[in-house]
Amino acid sequence: MGSTARNLSSNDDTSNATVSGLRNSLLTHDQSVEVGKVPSPRGAGSRLLSHTKSLPKDHVDLEDGKGAKIHVKKSNIFKPLKIHNKALLSGLSYCLSSCSMILVNKFVLSVFDFNAGIFLMLFQNLVSVIVISAASYFKFISVEPLTWRLIMVWLPVNVIFVFMLITSMFSLTYINVAMVTVLKNVTNVITALGETYLFNKYHGGRVWIALLLMIISAISGGITDLSFHALGYTWQILNCFLTASYSLTLRRVMDTAKKVTKSGNLNEFSMVMLNNLLSLPLGVFLTFAFGEVDYLFKTPLLRNPIFWAVIILSGFLGLAISFTSMWFLHQTSATTYSLVGSLNKIPLSIAGILLFKVPTSMENLASILFGLLAGVFFAKAKMSDRA
Repeated sequence: MGSTARNLSSNDDTSNATVSGLRNSLLTHDQSVEVGKVPSPRGAGSRLLSHTKSLPKDHVDLEDGKGAKIHVKKSNIFKPLKIHNKALLSGLSYCLSSCSMILVNKFVLSVFDFNAGIFLMLFQNLVSVIVISAASYFKFISVEPLTWRLIMVWLPVNVIFVFMLITSMFSLTYINVAMVTVLKNVTNVITALGETYLFNKYHGGRVWIALLLMIISAISGGITDLSFHALGYTWQILNCFLTASYSLTLRRVMDTAKKVTKSGNLNEFSMVMLNNLLSLPLGVFLTFAFGEVDYLFKTPLLRNPIFWAVIILSGFLGLAISFTSMWFLHQTSATTYSLVGSLNKIPLSIAGILLFKVPTSMENLASILFGLLAGVFFAKAKMSDRA
C-alpha cells in the first residue's frame, strides 16, 4: 500500500517553525493543523503526547523539544493508507492464497487419505462464516445485511460456487497437482469464449493461438501422464466449465446484487459471506447424499489433532481465496482473472511434483512445461490486446 503525502500548514504566524518541524517528524503533507496559543521556538523537533482530558476527542497534543505544545486533529496525522495499484495487489494475494489452498487440499486428501471432500469444503466454508461474523460483530469490517431479495439474486452464482469447489476436491483426489494446473488452462479457453459470445468482448489472434496451445498441452499432458485417472480428468474438465461459469456469472450478479442491497453497495466481505453462508445448507445435503456421513463416523482421522490443525488452516485459506478472488475479479476482467490463475501455476506445479514425489517422464514434464509457457504467451497476448 502506498500512503498519501500531505503538507502541514499553520493558522498562526507565530508557529511556522514548529509546523515545519512537524512536517519532517510526522512525514505527512498537505494537511491543515489547528495550532494552540502557546508559541514555539524555531527549529525544534516535536513528539506526540498522550491524549489529555482537556482536549476534544479528535485532538492530541504535540510537544516540541523545548516543551511547547500544539493541539492537532488526529485526522490530520493518522491518514489511512491508500492502495494505488489494487489490481496488482489483489492479483498477488489471489495467487498466494490459491496456490496454498491447492497444496493444503492435496495434502489432506492424499497424505491423510481423507475421503470426504464435500465435508472438507463444508468445513472450510463454515470457518469463513465464523471468522467474518466475528469480525463484523466487533466492527472490524462491515457486512451487508441479508435480505430475501439479495439471497435470491445471489443463489445461482452460489450453486455454481459450491459445485466448483466440490469438483476441485474430487479431481485433486485422483490427479497430481502439476496436471491439475495444466488442465486448468482449459478454463481460460471457456472463459474467453464466454466473454466473446456473452459480452461481445474482442480477443486478438495471438490470444486465440495461445488458447489453442493450452488445449494441445492439456491433451498431450493427459496422454503422457503416468498416473492418468479417467474419473479424475472428468472431474477436472467439469471443474473448468464451472470455474469459467463462476467468473462470468459473478461479474453480472455483482452489479445486480448492488441494486437490491440497503446501502446500494456490496463489498468483498459481504460477497464472501453470501457465498459461504448460502453454501452450508447445500453442502450438508450433499454430504448426506454422497454417503460421507457414514465415513466420518468411522474414520479415526477426526480424533487426530494434527488433522484438525491442517483442515482449520485450510479453512482460513478458503476464506483468503474467497476474498482475494472476488477482490481481484472486481478489479479486473473474467479473462484476466483466469489468466493470472494459470500463471501462478508455474511455481505450484514445481512444488506439487517435489512435495508429493509424483512419478513423471520426460514427455509428461515437457507437456507440463509447454502448458505453462502457453499461459505466459497468453498473458503477453492479453497485455497486447489492452495496449
